Amino acid sequence: MLEYLNEKEWAKRLENAIANIIKESHVKTYDMGGNSTTIEVAKEIVSFL
Repeated sequence: MLEYLNEKEWAKRLENAIANIIKESHVKTYDMGGNSTTIEVAKEIVSFL
C-alpha cells in the first residue's frame, strides 16, 4: 500500500522493521509461535522504525 502511495522509503523501512522482528525479537503473536498481543507486536515494530 505504501509503495502504491509512492511512499517507497517508508515501505522499505516498515518491511525491514517487520523482518527484524521476525528474526531478532522475542515478541511474536500466537500464529508466529509466541504469545504476545497484536498491540505488543505493533509497539515492537514502531521501536525498530
